[in-house]
Amino acid sequence: MDRSAEFRRSKAQFLGKADLSRKGSVDEDVVELVQLLNTRDQFFTTSSCAGRILLLDGGVNGFEVQKQNCCWLLVTHKPCIKDDVIVALKKANGDAILKFEPFILHVQCRQLKDAQLLHSAAVASGFRNSGITVGKKGKTMMAVRSTHSLEVPLSHNGKLMVTEEYIDFLLNIANQKMEENKKRIERFYNCLQHALERETVTNSHPKIKEKNNSSYTHKKKRTPEKTCGKCITDENDEEPEHDDDDPGISVNIFPEEY
Repeated sequence: MDRSAEFRRSKAQFLGKADLSRKGSVDEDVVELVQLLNTRDQFFTTSSCAGRILLLDGGVNGFEVQKQNCCWLLVTHKPCIKDDVIVALKKANGDAILKFEPFILHVQCRQLKDAQLLHSAAVASGFRNSGITVGKKGKTMMAVRSTHSLEVPLSHNGKLMVTEEYIDFLLNIANQKMEENKKRIERFYNCLQHALERETVTNSHPKIKEKNNSSYTHKKKRTPEKTCGKCITDENDEEPEHDDDDPGISVNIFPEEY
């Protein structure tokens, strides 16, 4: 079976499976993005999270939290208020940790060039920690991610170690990160949509395709400029404000067993 046929088989098989996540469905803020990818022949999504604020009780063996061995006291994909956290903390009897986890998306791609297109759109939208993984058998995965996370311990052995004022301060930061995260998702959707439209036009015109058939490169300090809902990148654009991701990330290809 050739790779294209194998990819189509894997896509049909994977998308036909039940959603085994805790929520059991795609997060509201990324539904359109996931649909955009899954309706294209060259992509299918394998996992996603729009971003969330959560409070975990990691037990009494230190602050290193393993999600499979901890209690989820609170989880929300929307801005969070202090009262909700205070109520949830009363249930903690170990080491409670407040976290913000940004948007993450895993996409299997038909070919490396498809992953490169996706990577370019992701980096241009602010997801600068994104990367491509190619397995020895040719399985190509693209991970869309960023580093603007937050993780702060609040209690130890069930005892609150910080003030309510500090919790309120942390939630303001987490909520700001949530808002920025949502903006990046919207930018990514617009960038990707524009890139796919441009690819369709290019593929339908052989002369344009030949002219644009150059090797994939990622240059530093390329950020999106939104015009009429589209994403246009320019080398001279300034970096976006409050961008705490590594500005020098380039495409990463790591061989793995699949």
